[in-house]
Amino acid sequence: MSASAPELTVDSLRAILIEVAGQDESFDADTDIATLTFDELGYDSLALMELSATIEQRFGVAIDEEELSKLSTPEALVLFVNGMLAEVS
Repeated sequence: MSASAPELTVDSLRAILIEVAGQDESFDADTDIATLTFDELGYDSLALMELSATIEQRFGVAIDEEELSKLSTPEALVLFVNGMLAEVS
């Protein structure tokens, strides 16, 4: 079995968000965050820049500030990162 490139999931994104910016108390671990906006989840632009830096460090995918502003939900961000990973593999 060959090793495949790491893939970002909504669950791993949630873990990274909590690691870099904490968790909004109004959402518990069971909340489906995929289609909620980062604003609804309580994450501001600074938190998203921290998230972007961590994703670049762990997955090798750079997300510029303009692109990041277009990715308003965890689901959109996961699809973008995994699309970039697929292009380089």
